[in-house]
Amino acid sequence: MLAAANLSLHRGGVPVLSEINVALETGRMTAICGANGAGKSSLLMALAGLLDPAAGAVTLGGEALSSMHPRRRAQLIGYLPQEAEVAWDVAVESLVRLGRMPHRDDLGVSGKAAVEAAIAALDLGTLRQRPVSYLSGGEKARALLARVLAGEPQWILADEPFAALDLAHQRGLLRHLRTVAQAGAGVVLVVHDLATAMNHADRVLVLHEGSLLADGAPQQALTPAIIAQGWGVAARWIGEPGAFALVVE
Repeated sequence: MLAAANLSLHRGGVPVLSEINVALETGRMTAICGANGAGKSSLLMALAGLLDPAAGAVTLGGEALSSMHPRRRAQLIGYLPQEAEVAWDVAVESLVRLGRMPHRDDLGVSGKAAVEAAIAALDLGTLRQRPVSYLSGGEKARALLARVLAGEPQWILADEPFAALDLAHQRGLLRHLRTVAQAGAGVVLVVHDLATAMNHADRVLVLHEGSLLADGAPQQALTPAIIAQGWGVAARWIGEPGAFALVVE
């Protein structure tokens, strides 16, 4: 279980999260939603152990992330930031292989299989020898996520992973993340598209001005009343479960 207890966070001396309490379970896909500046990326970074809380704690399996060895934490948690940078202009396959670094397995049989599975999952087979600098924005996003998947973490934390993807690759990634969750991993995504959260997440956390406004199944956490409070717009859902569309009025 990945949990935040009474988590408060400051960035640049400014409070961005206040008394967040969540306990996330493996085997589920959780979406973090909220308006711009609500604290979504900050919460994801804190859950990845990349930001020190001003108060409270983040724990994994009951162990505080702050006391966990960085390599062990990297083995358990795969984190993809919203705007990831690539330091070296390596080929896609080499970039994906970097996801195995926390395991120090020198790409043995299991490591090679994980790399190949990640390349296949993100549809990168024809791009594997292409330098990263020659990729489009969507292709680069897929390669960076494949690097995370290659590490086979217990938890996948991704900040807006669908933002640069076309419709076909969004669908493919959603299906793969669902498969990963069903296999026992925890998947936590920052999502701006509320229809994606409504139709595909098992659980939705809604942040508003650094506080937790709603936490529950999508149809409970993304009601028109909560959307009005969190986003300041009148909206309604049309359609049926798994195929809802949001109409903003």
